[in-house]
Amino acid sequence: MSASCCSGACAAPGKPVSPRYRKALWAALVINVLMFGVEIFGSAHSGSVSLFADAIDFAGDAANYAIALAVLGMSLAWRARAAWIKGLSMAGFGIFVLGKAAWAFHTGMPPEPLSMGAVATLALIANAGVALMLYAFREGDANMRSVWLCSRNDALGNLAVMLAAVGVFGSGAAWPDLLVALIMAALALSAGVSVMRQAQAELSACGED
Repeated sequence: MSASCCSGACAAPGKPVSPRYRKALWAALVINVLMFGVEIFGSAHSGSVSLFADAIDFAGDAANYAIALAVLGMSLAWRARAAWIKGLSMAGFGIFVLGKAAWAFHTGMPPEPLSMGAVATLALIANAGVALMLYAFREGDANMRSVWLCSRNDALGNLAVMLAAVGVFGSGAAWPDLLVALIMAALALSAGVSVMRQAQAELSACGED
């Protein structure tokens, strides 16, 4: 499609933003900032790689929610650009976790499962609440979809960390923690690539290949 698209719908301001969606984004931003601090402390105390990965994910998601708030009401092209950057950050997080897990495989000790499980449970409650708030907006443009995928992946990641804590407690080994870290990395990579593809398709429709 020619650049004329960008002189029309692609360049025009977006539709009025639902107050519910804006409030949900602000709530998600605050919750993610708070939980980043909680999980950084919890990962340092327990020595859990998956909990540390989840803490970094909270930080990345807080930045993503801030970007989403910044581009609300902007044109489709600008929202797609923001979504592409967020997808790239999600994929980058997945690569980072893969490296961290590989390092811990060679040098790490089994984490302390009780504090690991307690922090993961708190994080699951927080992320489940965020996911429920954002569920109604999951079928929007690439920018809105990336926000939903972040919240969904967080909740799944927290549940996985809880299962890893049970596995570490039962086996006394580090492999359940490392396995969950790898699963979280795969989720981040998959979601990041999906968001980047949708964002690129929206940019292409605006003549910005």
